[in-house]
Amino acid sequence: MPTLVIANKCYSSWSLRPWLLMKQLGVTFDEITIPLDLPDTKAQVLKHSPAGKVPILIDGDVTVWESIAIMEYVGDAFGAPVWPDDRKARAMARSIAAEMHAGFSALRSACPMNLGKKFARKDRSEAVARDVARFSEIVRQSRERFGAGGLFLFGAFSAADAMYAPLVTRLDTYSIALDATTQAYVDAILSLPAFQEWRAAAMTEEWVVTADEIDEEAIENYRRAA
Repeated sequence: MPTLVIANKCYSSWSLRPWLLMKQLGVTFDEITIPLDLPDTKAQVLKHSPAGKVPILIDGDVTVWESIAIMEYVGDAFGAPVWPDDRKARAMARSIAAEMHAGFSALRSACPMNLGKKFARKDRSEAVARDVARFSEIVRQSRERFGAGGLFLFGAFSAADAMYAPLVTRLDTYSIALDATTQAYVDAILSLPAFQEWRAAAMTEEWVVTADEIDEEAIENYRRAA
């Protein structure tokens, strides 16, 4: 059975992605949680991967790190339907997943993942508004072209949905106004039993950031210094 090494569920957007995908697709795995920002965090992570980052998937003598690589491996090794079957849908799914991995920096910086908080709606920067608009465009185009027959971007849940799940939590946590199509998609992700399991576990964690809004750059530094 593979083992997935993750960080704190309340804050770790990187860890949520492969965890949610594997849970949703029925891939059984063991789990190791390494809290970030502790004196021994780096040493604990380095026990599992010389890259020094979470998440990490360990399957026998195979070690895989970085969310997209882990999800690709899950499809290869366990026959899980990680990407859409249709070639055109699969190309778009991979494209928007890569866009999520490298983009949306304004939204990620201004609205870091924090499942333990709920903030009132307020005006955000133009850069954040552009990121939200781009996400809504992705949801609309994916749903219109390939989403018939299901609630998710390409109908059935896929790696593309897993990649965008942390962004979804940000929109919810920071009460960001959305159009009806985007809000329906956000609600679908938040209603997943697998996500509800993740959230419930996050609420039991002892590692807590007490500031009103956590510093995304600091969390990212913790992850990369681990």
